[in-house]
Amino acid sequence: MNSTSYVAANWYWILAAVASGSLLLWQQVKDGVPGSGITTGQAVQLINRERGVVIDVCEATEYAAGHVAGAKNVPLSELPKAKGLPGNKKLPLVLVCTTGARATKAVGILKEAGFENVQALSGGLKAWREANLPIDKA
Repeated sequence: MNSTSYVAANWYWILAAVASGSLLLWQQVKDGVPGSGITTGQAVQLINRERGVVIDVCEATEYAAGHVAGAKNVPLSELPKAKGLPGNKKLPLVLVCTTGARATKAVGILKEAGFENVQALSGGLKAWREANLPIDKA
């Protein structure tokens, strides 16, 4: 059987594989950059075991609608000059936004500012909610 007849005889399996792969890729792209950030479980460990500080980089209105319990609000646009950040630049920071995209950008900004242990929450507040972790509203 040559390759042309194989493809012709199994076109539906090939189409299913391509569609499945495309859906998986779309889900990763939609939820943020693949491979970036930490899981909700890793974030909880940083918070509980290493005194990690949660920084929500959403705008004030988004933060007021719901945020990780105990998170401080420092919008992304205010990060370079923000006063709400910890003075100890060695403390672990967990950055959160709605989906994880802004938090990923914020990681670079804070690393440039000298913070040593900065992580974005992969999937953002959406992932936090899906893990049934505590949410506060302002």
